[in-house]
Amino acid sequence: MLRQPTEPAEPAGSRELQGVLFDMDGLLVDSEPLWFEVECAVMARLDGRWSEADQQALIGGSLPRTVSYLLARAGRPASPEDVGRWLVEGMTSLLMSRTLTVLPGAGELLAEVRAAGVPHALVTSSERLIMDAVLRQLGVGFTATVCAEDVTRGKPDPEPYLRAASLLGADPRACVALEDSPNGVASAEAAGCRLIAVPSLVPIHARDGRTIAASLSQVNLARLRDLVAAG
Repeated sequence: MLRQPTEPAEPAGSRELQGVLFDMDGLLVDSEPLWFEVECAVMARLDGRWSEADQQALIGGSLPRTVSYLLARAGRPASPEDVGRWLVEGMTSLLMSRTLTVLPGAGELLAEVRAAGVPHALVTSSERLIMDAVLRQLGVGFTATVCAEDVTRGKPDPEPYLRAASLLGADPRACVALEDSPNGVASAEAAGCRLIAVPSLVPIHARDGRTIAASLSQVNLARLRDLVAAG
């Protein structure tokens, strides 16, 4: 008698929450207005125009992509290295002189995850200088962090979330990623993570296997555990 093929056995513990993976800009903190200010300043140096639509096209993307986008709209030439440096230095300076707004529910969810001892990582497309400046402002730490310098391919590639899960010693399928941008959503889903999307400036459409929340105020640890348990 021919045997019917069977599904691969699920790894032990894969139905239990093993990690929570947080995006940063637009998810934990309202840093997008600062990015807009910096991008406008850089475009002024480049004799180019900048709009909110331009900023939205870059949300959740990498620094090289942002630099290329700005240079394509520049009125005068500049090296990619200079433009990248202007962006990072400008953003770091603003973060040191302004008070960041923590988005609704972010502080409470981080505290709940930390109190429960659940491993948690920060997964951001920002450069390390910017990530460190945000963390100093928030006064929080993570079990692991993944920033732009830690990967060879940024969001929407799955590498950032695969690396974060690996650093936590977790199965990506037993991790919940929290994201606000389409690039971040694509990265987390490609890595196999469970996902809760909290759209900021760019709409994210609902579909099977994707949970949408209006803010992190609607998300708690029980909801994260249930999402993994549901498989």
